[in-house]
Amino acid sequence: MKKSIRIGAGLGFYGDAWEPVLASIERGGVQYIASDHLAELTLAILQKDLQRDISLGYARDVVPMLLHLWPAMRKHGVRFVCNAGGLNPAGAAAAVKAAFAAKGWQARVAVVTDNGVLPQLKTLAPTHMFKGTPFDTVSERMVFANAYLGARPVVAALEQGADIVITGRVADAALFLGPLVHEFNWNLGDAADAATPADLNRLAQGLAVGHLLECSGQGSGGNFGSLQAWKAIPDLAHIGYPIAEVDEDGAALITKAPGTGGRINFDTVRQQLLYEVHNPQAYLSPDVVLDLSTIALEDLGQDRVRMTGATGHPRPGQLKVVGGYRDGFKAEVTWGFSWPDAYDKALAAVEMVKAQLADKAVSHEALFVEFPGLNSAHGALAPMPDAQALADLNEVWVRMVLRTNDKKAADGFGRLFPWMGLSGPAYTCGFHGLHNTSELLGIWPALIDRHLVEPQTQVEMVQT
Repeated sequence: MKKSIRIGAGLGFYGDAWEPVLASIERGGVQYIASDHLAELTLAILQKDLQRDISLGYARDVVPMLLHLWPAMRKHGVRFVCNAGGLNPAGAAAAVKAAFAAKGWQARVAVVTDNGVLPQLKTLAPTHMFKGTPFDTVSERMVFANAYLGARPVVAALEQGADIVITGRVADAALFLGPLVHEFNWNLGDAADAATPADLNRLAQGLAVGHLLECSGQGSGGNFGSLQAWKAIPDLAHIGYPIAEVDEDGAALITKAPGTGGRINFDTVRQQLLYEVHNPQAYLSPDVVLDLSTIALEDLGQDRVRMTGATGHPRPGQLKVVGGYRDGFKAEVTWGFSWPDAYDKALAAVEMVKAQLADKAVSHEALFVEFPGLNSAHGALAPMPDAQALADLNEVWVRMVLRTNDKKAADGFGRLFPWMGLSGPAYTCGFHGLHNTSELLGIWPALIDRHLVEPQTQVEMVQT
């Protein structure tokens, strides 16, 4: 009898909803959930948490989420894989262990750690992956660096019997590939046992499954952007996250739990398939290079799409690293003006702020100005209304953002505004963000030889 595994999408980002995950566990027949909590921006957020408290640095939604899901997971025998560990997987595992212990629950939790690659990065000094900027421009300001790991440590954790696997920066789709490699004993390939073309194609299919599921509801009709077609997606308030039923050869049926909203069809699946893909014939991952151009999608109706035909090529010799460095500060203020002449008043107020910055010689690298509701979504690409339409606007809001390397300048930015409540253009609305200074963390993507990273990766079991 042919073996198949059903794996469901978990979160697509830090802060995503977990109610659809519960529906997949209770009604979707899944054996695994894989949950992606990280983006490059998320790591910057987690670094700020870690600076405040060394026990943090992980996606803190993992604890309430698992408290919510565990009773159903235990009942249905579902195992959970996530990269919510962020910059501190051990801290995330400790928090889950404490929360489960308080409930009297027992679970086998595996934590995957790599201890970061900041020392190697400072030694190798790689240029910026896209801009070619020398590393010495940020070296002294670097505060973290982590490589995108592949499926191998996830497989190792599952082989040790983990119910819950918590990793750091494992590549999004690799979270889904790991359970498939574990269940089907697929060959990931190494120096002693190189992957064959058939092995690579299976891995490619598994990676494509992960890519279709890694963005939660976006793979089942959420965020669907096909002109007016998005209006036909049913019941987004109760959307079901995508589920993949995968065979041993990698062929997959994409579906969702019965009784949930959203839509699985050719159009929603192909949109997610091309999401964040620069080269469809060479989608790089730590485990395999995926050629999406050979994939066939067959819409079977009733929220079912069959996916076959992915082609795989040998994995790259380098891993992508995401590093973070201190990049100054920002302060932002939003305020508005009402009719008549709302737009002209807003422009006048912006010039008043610019005049103050010049008069006080406030140190700053950039001043960003936008008008929410007019051009903030599309920037310079947004066509502005004609003069008469602008004159007739009921209200106009302005957002100004100061970027500076001087924290005192950022802290003082908000003081340039309140006096305009009585001494500026008439009928101003409320100010927002007058005391809102944030430290900026810049992102430094680079490549590093994988043999410098993978040997230091460890898998530790924690019994709750």
